[in-house]
Amino acid sequence: MTQPHLFTPLEVSGLMLDNRIVIAPMCQYSAADGSMTDWHLIHYGQLALSGAGLLTIEATAVSPEGRITYRDVGLYSDANEAAMARTLIGIRQWSSMPIAVQLAHAGRKASTDLPWKGGAQIAPEAPDGWRTVSASALPMLPTDATPAALTRDGMIRIRNAFAEAARRAARIGIDAVQLHSAHGYLLHQFLSPLSNKRDDDYGGSLENRLRFPLEVFDAVRAAFPAERAVTVRVSGTDWVDGGWTIEDTCAYALELEMRGAAGIHVSSGGLAAAQQIPLGPSYQVPLARHVKAAVRMPVVAVGLITEFDQAESILANGDADLIAVARAMLYNPRWPWHAAAHLGAQVKAPSQYLRSQPRELKTLFKA
Repeated sequence: MTQPHLFTPLEVSGLMLDNRIVIAPMCQYSAADGSMTDWHLIHYGQLALSGAGLLTIEATAVSPEGRITYRDVGLYSDANEAAMARTLIGIRQWSSMPIAVQLAHAGRKASTDLPWKGGAQIAPEAPDGWRTVSASALPMLPTDATPAALTRDGMIRIRNAFAEAARRAARIGIDAVQLHSAHGYLLHQFLSPLSNKRDDDYGGSLENRLRFPLEVFDAVRAAFPAERAVTVRVSGTDWVDGGWTIEDTCAYALELEMRGAAGIHVSSGGLAAAQQIPLGPSYQVPLARHVKAAVRMPVVAVGLITEFDQAESILANGDADLIAVARAMLYNPRWPWHAAAHLGAQVKAPSQYLRSQPRELKTLFKA
């Protein structure tokens, strides 16, 4: 039988993936002072038994003020590093799944409350709040505190914080790093003309708006071992007239590829309250297709990809090289098992679970 595209192995800069299923980074808002807790061991432990090709740790802040909320994971202190190392050790006793971490800075979207408490921004002077920073002194919402426009010294500190977080990730054995420049967070705030109104070398033209995110990428690429992959997550469009476009994304992707990016994960939106997102199954796949036509590196598609045949057809059509699954994995942590059963493929499973294999699917699990 022909191997389904979804279960075809792929090598990404020396990292061998058993299949094309990527567990997307999903914030858990369950850290303590940036350090992972037992929740993360439980959460990522179960996902690491899912049979996916790659597990991506949630948005991990490179500095305390870069956290979205006061309960975000960070990788900016020795305590953060030790806690993440403990989580990895626990997972890797039982799973060989490659693990990546998404490094991020929330910029003006930082200092917010937990989603299940409404998610509104917390005032700088309030408990659990702090002053935010951005490319320009423009809040996302009228009710938000105005962020401080970053000076060049502030930009250098943040760039160096990204690099230091990458070094910490390397020390504890993370297999790959993803740089977060999507969803309206700091690097996206520099990219989009809606949030970047600077009049220096980092604002105005597309070339200037790309400059700081590319400087951060270069710093991370230099800090992380050359044999391990560094990828980037982007928003393909702001979904707002006059904002960041798919053409801008392709220009950015080409620059990243020239600098050694190993892959690009194409999402969208998150920068402006005025966004008009055409939500529906595979709604971001055309963005991935557009980027894939421009670059040679692997492209990851994401966004309401929940069905097995849907994921398979995206790959079969050549729209992307990998499929990222997020909320569907939270709802069904064995999504890859069920996809393999549906498509007639095989997937890795722990020895402790082998007897769960239905009789009619006796070849589902790999030996």
